[in-house]
Amino acid sequence: MQEHYFELVVKVSSQHSLFSDFLADTLPIGFEEIEDGFIIRSEDELDTIVWGLEQFCEALQKALATTIDIECQQTKLKNSDWVESYKNSIEPLAIGKFYIHPTWSEADTRLINIAIDPALAFGTGHHPTTASSLKAISQYVKEGDDLLDVGCGSGILGIGAMKLGAKVDACDTDPISVENSKANAKLNNLEFNEIWEGSVKSDTQEYDIVVANIVADVLTFIANDLKKSLKKGGILILSGILDKYEDKVLNFYKDCEIVNKIAQDEWVTLILKKK
Repeated sequence: MQEHYFELVVKVSSQHSLFSDFLADTLPIGFEEIEDGFIIRSEDELDTIVWGLEQFCEALQKALATTIDIECQQTKLKNSDWVESYKNSIEPLAIGKFYIHPTWSEADTRLINIAIDPALAFGTGHHPTTASSLKAISQYVKEGDDLLDVGCGSGILGIGAMKLGAKVDACDTDPISVENSKANAKLNNLEFNEIWEGSVKSDTQEYDIVVANIVADVLTFIANDLKKSLKKGGILILSGILDKYEDKVLNFYKDCEIVNKIAQDEWVTLILKKK
């Protein structure tokens, strides 16, 4: 291990999900998502990543005809400081019925506790789309429900549903997400009923609740598969939607009833019911 490492804190004013996709496709290393940006750590200097982010931001502004502010701050730190620095950066959160906390933080006996040791690039509840999805799960999931989590990421949404008594299946196209979800479930003394690498199965069972916290374009692309996986009268929780794309997404779910909408910052989570 080298004596020092480099930490790059990136803050963006908007288009968080597009920057996340860019980093996931570009970086040879992982990254941590925070509420208004990202943290990237490496034993090598990250000047090239800064340049790439600035170029991507410039291209994005031109493509979207909008202004996006980006701030990149790189710091050289001692490797011995890493663990404490990382632990201090993760704050427990109370969301709906849940209290999300790392294992090194105490539980809250007044709420349903979810222990998550955040892996790089995986959700911990800090991002508005994860938080609003957990709020929806708090409100609509009940004991005995069959639930499918599409694009499970860290597994936090499925774990929350299991804590409420649901039987949960999950899937993600990223094999690392699948393994991370399994590990986080085990951390909470839980186990997914079934979890697989890939998207919604064409011959899958029908569920009482289907939750998909992805991005707007994917939600439109897999709309028919999501609806096919839902029982009549079942609840569909769609998240990862920028508010300006809400109508675009809803256009693909016209055969569903709008039950509720949870808005946070520039993000929208839609709760629909299959007619």
